[in-house]
Amino acid sequence: MHELAIVETLIDQVAKELQRVGQEGPVARLELSVGRLSGVNCESLRFAFKMIASGTILDNTELWIEEPKAVCQCRACQAKTEIDDLVTQCPRCQSGDIVIEGGRDLTLQSIDLED
Repeated sequence: MHELAIVETLIDQVAKELQRVGQEGPVARLELSVGRLSGVNCESLRFAFKMIASGTILDNTELWIEEPKAVCQCRACQAKTEIDDLVTQCPRCQSGDIVIEGGRDLTLQSIDLED
């Protein structure tokens, strides 16, 4: 379950960012963007976050996850189709001449601190 390693890295990243800007927290909310083609299971990520964040700077932090879809751009028919899973053919015309855009990112979008 690589989601555990992702959460460990996230905790380190947040700590470094807070130190960089001279803040101590506490952190009220984290917003992540986890693309649907990233290979990250968001439910496993939430579970790992609850398990690992306790007792860290992210204790009691709300985790909000956006799950953007990818887009399949077909060079044959010019269709742009949102997709949830990896495809090898255009969903419209079945051409294999496609480009997959987005959906693979895993990004820390924002850190909100308590007032």
